[in-house]
Amino acid sequence: MSTQSQHQEGPKQAALNPARWRILGFLGIAQLMLILDVTVVAIALPHMGADLGIGREALTWTVSAYTLTFGGLMLLGGRIVDLIGAKRVVLTGLLLFTAASLVTGLADSAALLLGGRVAQGVGAALLSPAALSLVITLFDGEERNKALGIWSALGGGGAALGVLLGGALTAGPGWPWVFYVNVPIGLVIAAALTKLLPKQLPPTNRPRLDLLGALLVTASSAALIYALIAAGEDGWLTATTGWLVLLSVVGYTLFATWQRKARSPLMDVRLLVRRPVATGAFLILIATALLIAIFFLGTFYFQHSEDYGALRTGLLFLPVALATMLGANLTGRVLGRFGGRPLAVAGLLIAAAGLAAPAFELHPATVVAGVALTGAGTGVIFVVASATALGQVAPHESGIASGIVSTFHELGASLGAPVVSSVAAASLVGPTLTGFTDGFTVAAIAAAVAAVIAGVLTPGKH
Repeated sequence: MSTQSQHQEGPKQAALNPARWRILGFLGIAQLMLILDVTVVAIALPHMGADLGIGREALTWTVSAYTLTFGGLMLLGGRIVDLIGAKRVVLTGLLLFTAASLVTGLADSAALLLGGRVAQGVGAALLSPAALSLVITLFDGEERNKALGIWSALGGGGAALGVLLGGALTAGPGWPWVFYVNVPIGLVIAAALTKLLPKQLPPTNRPRLDLLGALLVTASSAALIYALIAAGEDGWLTATTGWLVLLSVVGYTLFATWQRKARSPLMDVRLLVRRPVATGAFLILIATALLIAIFFLGTFYFQHSEDYGALRTGLLFLPVALATMLGANLTGRVLGRFGGRPLAVAGLLIAAAGLAAPAFELHPATVVAGVALTGAGTGVIFVVASATALGQVAPHESGIASGIVSTFHELGASLGAPVVSSVAAASLVGPTLTGFTDGFTVAAIAAAVAAVIAGVLTPGKH
């Protein structure tokens, strides 16, 4: 039996799997850990710097090294899923992420800290597309929409919960526990999934991995992400930023060209020109960028301008987590009735309204209410993006399609903070509050413009 035919039989068999909802629960918690680790370190950074004696640049890379590796290797992870099966990749990625979390928590130098974060990113790049591929193949029809609602609620709320958990752990047992907490959770999930996931037959056709394609797309993603980081620190019009953006464009062009010639391409680039996949990638990039932007602006505003502590700042993001999960869960329940287009537009307009509130009146109460409303809107978008991009792909394409969606999620995470940090720079280094107002304003405008684009691009109800 071929690999493709095995995948095609998967949904019919999986629909009868009585353990599918339990599997979804464990996969969702695993994905939650990955998303948590994007934001969980934000509040802990000053404490890491003081304990390890590392400077501002190394602390910046503590965040970006994970996101860069996670996003840059995502397509390779999705391709490996399609070649050897999701179960093997999920367990390998989960165990690697768990071991890397232990190493990062034990770090006593900048080199070990960054090395651990890179290893965490590699594990996440394997685990995330494999887990999402399993969600797509385990469920079908309305069940799939509900499952994606739960999945997106955990993923979307995870970023907000990361800030909350980071504040609690940093103020309590200390910053290493930001990473240690992943170890027992990861081991329990690995044991449960080993038992619950059905055995997979080895594929009879084993094409080679496209390592050159993986190198090109990872290097191009790295150049783009590094350009965004540099722009946030040095400005958007510097020669370094320009050359890095140009390098990434050239790299992506070479990647697309090579994919048409390679015997075993990393991905079918024609997926990216399919309207549902392209729309889903755009939506998830925008939603993630907006979510990371509000965490960045809110964290600095509360800690720098209002002089709140780490725990208090984290607690103020609890409404964001709850609103994001609520928006995602409700969307999963009504998506089949209304279709993606009206929900995508509504979600982005809700996010724009939330961002506009602190832009008009910067006050702790309006910041909390505004970012919570933004979280609800982005929760809607996460579900619509996943369902739009993955709902119409063939079963044997689910791994790489999941990799594309997850890649754009991490690119959005890398885009949000540098953009708003450059806009809000005056408030980050000085006593003025105008930078925060400008940051929320730019984010609100971006959400409103994205709503117009989503209204044009998002397919209607089928």
